[in-house]
Amino acid sequence: MVRKGLASRSHSALARMLGFVAISCVIGALIAAYFLPQIAAAGAAVSGSVNFYKGLPSDFAVRPPAQTTRILTSDGKLIASFYEENRVRVPLNKMSPYIKDAVIAIEDSRFYEHSGVDPVGVLRALVTNVSGGDRQGASTLTQQYVTNVANEAKITSGREDEVVLSGEKTIGDKVREMKLAIELEKKFTKDQILEGYLNIVFFNRSAYGIEAAAQHFYSVPASKLNLPQAALLAGLVNSPSLYDPVTNPENSLKRRNLVLDAMLQQRMITKKQHDTAAATGVGLKLRVSRQGCAAATIAPYFCDYVSHLILNNRAYGADTEAREQKLFRGGLTITTTLDSRLQAAAQSQVDSTAGANPAKWGASLLTVQPGTGKILSMAQNTVFLPKAGKFDTQLNFNVDAKDANGNDLNGAGGFQPGSTMKPFTFAEWLHQGRKITEVVDATRREYPLGFRWRDSCAKVVGGYSSRQRAAGLEAADDLQNASEGYYRKMPANYGLYNSINTATFAEVAQLDICGIQKMVNSLGLHSGLDGTDINMHQLGNVLGGTAVSPLVLATAFATFAADGKYCAPIAIQRVTNFAGKTLASQQPSCRTAVEPEIARGVNSVLQDVLKKGSGVYINPKVQSRVPVAAKTGTNNSNGATWVLGYTSGIATASFFGDALNGQKRPGRNITVNGKHYDRIDGYMIAGPQWANYMLKVAKLYPAKAFPKPPASMIGNGPPK
Repeated sequence: MVRKGLASRSHSALARMLGFVAISCVIGALIAAYFLPQIAAAGAAVSGSVNFYKGLPSDFAVRPPAQTTRILTSDGKLIASFYEENRVRVPLNKMSPYIKDAVIAIEDSRFYEHSGVDPVGVLRALVTNVSGGDRQGASTLTQQYVTNVANEAKITSGREDEVVLSGEKTIGDKVREMKLAIELEKKFTKDQILEGYLNIVFFNRSAYGIEAAAQHFYSVPASKLNLPQAALLAGLVNSPSLYDPVTNPENSLKRRNLVLDAMLQQRMITKKQHDTAAATGVGLKLRVSRQGCAAATIAPYFCDYVSHLILNNRAYGADTEAREQKLFRGGLTITTTLDSRLQAAAQSQVDSTAGANPAKWGASLLTVQPGTGKILSMAQNTVFLPKAGKFDTQLNFNVDAKDANGNDLNGAGGFQPGSTMKPFTFAEWLHQGRKITEVVDATRREYPLGFRWRDSCAKVVGGYSSRQRAAGLEAADDLQNASEGYYRKMPANYGLYNSINTATFAEVAQLDICGIQKMVNSLGLHSGLDGTDINMHQLGNVLGGTAVSPLVLATAFATFAADGKYCAPIAIQRVTNFAGKTLASQQPSCRTAVEPEIARGVNSVLQDVLKKGSGVYINPKVQSRVPVAAKTGTNNSNGATWVLGYTSGIATASFFGDALNGQKRPGRNITVNGKHYDRIDGYMIAGPQWANYMLKVAKLYPAKAFPKPPASMIGNGPPK
């Protein structure tokens, strides 16, 4: 037994000796790497130095690591964060002095003395490792920073398989690391390197960099970390898994106290500070970070819309992959147009309208600002991810399916607008010189094949044009009004505010249909499914046969509110990168779409919708508090119902109906919130939803009285 023990010890000693000899050879290379730049600078020729550094970069460009992108409301509230690595960069002066001292104490006590490589540390580590002690590394903070930056660059360029972890480094890796560390120290100050290190180092899968770590583990910014907190986090970087305070609290405390010991030995803290900190527990106050629109604190569908605007915009990258890199790793701050006050009110209202809804009827509210196009709220009665007892979908009820370039917007594609299309025909009625109170013949219910529609865009042959034949303009059979008593002659304004189908068609019969087409196009109306123009030569579209999104409709009605100025909808006010540089955003894009006098004529009639027309049963408190105009709308199946209502300050689209099935389900014999409806109409559910919302928010955007139309536009008598 004695002989065996001696043999074993001899074999072990021999192995350590051979190891020492082998590692001594490496020491020469490492120390050469340390001194070679100084020698070269002095002009000394070193044989083989070119080959020794062959393939290494001549300098080291430190690129910013992946950072968290934040989407904010216009008033600065967080909507959602996007990241591959949860990281928020902060300057060194925004970090607690304890974290700076703690990291230096435990990771690199001679940080401010060496030039990137610490020969003393290298020799100490080699002797300890060869002599059989605990395995030690010798990387300085600068070397660790080099490794982190190199790995980050590989991840950013999609070369994750090339990432090298500390325990996997070869001799060549170490030499490269040392060379680059020395180069780095020539270019940056110690404080810059320390700042870079603390912003890039990995603490946890949910926390990259000290700011994210402080927020994740203690729910405080890095500037507020106290001594025991800073010591624990400094100890964590050596092995984030082994010293994880959540899963391994005992290991974490032992490591933290080791950091405190080092700080005391290096006279960074007093004995009293040490003892007080060492006596504390882990003391976590976790804040689990969630990212993406599914984890949005408010407005997940608006968030999704904004993210698609970024991903579809070539200003953020030449291809989808580049744009995704910008969004998830670029540290953008995207300030949107959303008003958190309006959003909260809109969400509360749609949930109240049809939140718990086994039949899955959809409700939505969207508000834009006349004169700017800013989207102020976007809400619907669904949840973004499946949740027990909730109506879930990722489709956005409020926006188009695709943008103008055919890129996906994840929208439902709009709904049939019904009678909310009528004001556009009436606007053209006024544009072609007709009067507000001019009498139309609403008795007529049929326009047979061969009816001579006016169409200046095409030559009329045999009673109707080739364009009309192709478009299905041959006939309009059996037009029906909601009530029997309206098949009679009536003033045009009366027909509009009471939403009489036959009155609108009586106007169309006297107008140039090409003019109606131009009016609709000028107001930005288009198909919500594919973005194509709404063909007004197809008579069904006069009464809202083509699906239009709430955003597009609200923007068109906002044009009337803005005295005829059309402003394309915008959701993004400002975008800055991690360095504060301003990137492409959406600027207001406005033009005169309708003459002011015509907009005023439309407004004058739509104010009567709530006073004595199709919206008379909607909450009258709204019109008593603010000058307001509106139009109700219902499609033929009652599966899509609307109120488009506006002041001079805000324009809102309120929708209720079959949002996910193309309005195939008729809105008849249904029960919503315990109330049974034989059939639903715009004023019944969408109307109160709009009114209740407006009562809460209209005062936030003060409204003026709508200017009156010129007397010459009214006609022979006052509007009825």
